[in-house]
Amino acid sequence: MSKMEGYQTLALSEAQNVEQEPALQIHVCLLSSRCITLTLSPGSPVKELQSAAERYFRMGALRVFSANGRLLKQGCLRLQDVGLQDGDTVTAIAEPLKVAAHPWGSMMCAFSISGPVVTWDGKTGKTETSIAPYLVGVQAVQATSHAFAAICHDGSVVCWGDPEGDCTQVAQKLRNVKEIQRNHAAFAAILTGGTVVCWGRPEDGGDCSSVQQQLANVQQIQSTSSAFAALCGDGSVVCWGNPTNGGDSSAVQDQLKDVRQIQATGFSFAALLADGRVIAWGSEMLGGDVGRVPSRLRNVCQIAASDAAFAAIRQDGTVVTWGAPANGGDSFKVYDELRNVKHIAANSCAFAAIRADETVVTWGLGLRGGDSGAVQDQLKHVQQICASWCAFAAITSTGHVVTWGHPDRGGDSRGVQDRLQDVQQIQATRNAFAAILADGSVVTWGDPESGGDASHVQDQLQDVLQIQASESAFAAILADGRVVSWGFRTAGVIPTAVHESSVEL
Repeated sequence: MSKMEGYQTLALSEAQNVEQEPALQIHVCLLSSRCITLTLSPGSPVKELQSAAERYFRMGALRVFSANGRLLKQGCLRLQDVGLQDGDTVTAIAEPLKVAAHPWGSMMCAFSISGPVVTWDGKTGKTETSIAPYLVGVQAVQATSHAFAAICHDGSVVCWGDPEGDCTQVAQKLRNVKEIQRNHAAFAAILTGGTVVCWGRPEDGGDCSSVQQQLANVQQIQSTSSAFAALCGDGSVVCWGNPTNGGDSSAVQDQLKDVRQIQATGFSFAALLADGRVIAWGSEMLGGDVGRVPSRLRNVCQIAASDAAFAAIRQDGTVVTWGAPANGGDSFKVYDELRNVKHIAANSCAFAAIRADETVVTWGLGLRGGDSGAVQDQLKHVQQICASWCAFAAITSTGHVVTWGHPDRGGDSRGVQDRLQDVQQIQATRNAFAAILADGSVVTWGDPESGGDASHVQDQLQDVLQIQASESAFAAILADGRVVSWGFRTAGVIPTAVHESSVEL
């Protein structure tokens, strides 16, 4: 390898063995201006050019464009077939990577439209790529706690993981799928025509045969831990799954008309009607019964949910709550403070409301974020709030972070406070937080076994674009296409495409 006119030059062995065809020198450049000159035969496949660039730049899933902006598709095309000539420059752009995970599970999945699909366990670090050959043009991936379902480019679905997530029996019905929803142990797919196909644990919503005829023109599906609620085009609602946790809406079915939005706790549903009223069903003690507040549930515009309670914002900025008191269903102590509320964040047992003046009001279980008294004077100019299971983290307009809640589970960030500057976004596992700074670096805090300690991969956490979280691990997507994961007993680079030989987990 040598330098030549500012480019790194790489001659491929395949091209060197060709005697009759003159070699082509093709300059491949990233948007960052990093470039490589590849020497290939005119008869070399486009795939060979792409693969060589991916290996050199250590990036997976690159798309290559000609000088006139035309995408060079792989197929069976050769360099000469797409009009490339000696000295031409092409541009390589990384396909955006995405990561899917379930907040109650340890499994995570990295994918892109043109790249590979890699699954790994955030607790053991074990990776799985055997499903990759069956996945082409993945558009989206959903996850239960132990299984995955991917929508491919042709609208078909591929499933893997726990046997309960196996979609073999309904595979022939899974055509033209546009969206998949999931709960703890079941999946529900919306097809282009508005019909629904389900699979997974039958009692938790994996069997919708009892309501199949009603599932027409479905627009969206919401889920509790073990039930589904489908919103149809005419504003009606169809439910199935565990009846205790919202799978049976018969008691309020005649009221579920002109529904515009459905929200869910782990055990109950709440539907927002077009006229601003709210109807709830499911576990009565955990949000499924509006109890004392039905007359106040008027002119509602937003609904937030903790694990077992709801909080509704009315058009005048006041708030109405119901559900388990220990989970934020009782806001009596802060009733007078809940004025001009614009947004509400929730964790498992508490709520945090951002008011129009960018101050914050909290209620619910005190140790888990319902009491912000210790940091109340710092909660000013708050722009957004992220929640773990037992704590909150607020980002202010200056890019600083204020935390409260359980101190060992993300509520105490004093150990890294001096590094929490220019914070752009925050993600949370069950008991830890990870913040992306403006320079692309990452700061973590909270329970070390839930991702609160990233020291083993800290030097790799540069140019981070996005972070995804499972129950106990984080996965960071880097600008160069790599995925770095850390958390419970695991830390390292996930082997997406070209990184397999250099991974240690």
